[in-house]
Amino acid sequence: MWTPRLIALDIDGTTVHAHQPPSPRVLAAIRAVGRHAMVMLCTGRTVLGVRRVLDELGLDSGLTVCSNGAVVMDTASRVVREVVTFDAAVAHATVKDVLPEAVFGTEHVGVGQRVTGPFPGVHLAGEVTEVSEAELLAAATPKLIAYWPGGTVDEVAERFAGIEVPGATVTFDHEFPWVTMVAAGVSKASALAGVAAGAGVAQQDVLAVGDGDNDCTMLRWAGHGVAMGQAPPEVKEAADEVTGAVTEDGLAAVLERFS
Repeated sequence: MWTPRLIALDIDGTTVHAHQPPSPRVLAAIRAVGRHAMVMLCTGRTVLGVRRVLDELGLDSGLTVCSNGAVVMDTASRVVREVVTFDAAVAHATVKDVLPEAVFGTEHVGVGQRVTGPFPGVHLAGEVTEVSEAELLAAATPKLIAYWPGGTVDEVAERFAGIEVPGATVTFDHEFPWVTMVAAGVSKASALAGVAAGAGVAQQDVLAVGDGDNDCTMLRWAGHGVAMGQAPPEVKEAADEVTGAVTEDGLAAVLERFS
């Protein structure tokens, strides 16, 4: 039976549900499989947003991919090792034309977020500082986010149909009217490929599990990609396998096969 050497896990909707701690079954499965394989998190969260989950899982070695691949952090020391930034001005202008009602935010690595208006509070870690658009775009950033208060996920998809955002990799949330942009060519897959190469792990020996639009590249790249049961159809299509939903401990069901 095929056995992975490196296991990359999305957080929200995969390892945890609704910002709650991992379930006892998921926690036990991760710890058991970690005796035989390297386990890492590969998330859209920032370095600040990922820390509590690392502590809850007891992960204390290797690397953690944050901000959809734009930031890589040493898991043990929590020191940022790599940051890929971009000038978000063009992306901001494009998205503002598509979503004139949106508020925007940029990541200030290790500090928090600069925002042009209120975001759902539970989703932003660290200091949240409200600034003007000029201040928001004054410095390069690893990640630009846009949130449409009062909009819906379907409305965001409709407005972005046929739209390209120059210089950016764009992903969409399937639960909130939220758009995330990182530098063109950056993704969870690009960062995961770098981590695997540095660890001497072949692509075919990587297992990846996720549930969102930002996981599609990672699921396609990995030797075996698994989509969560509640994932949208396009995410399931990107995977080799579909497991149970996060509320059914679908991640544990996958990992238990390798422990």
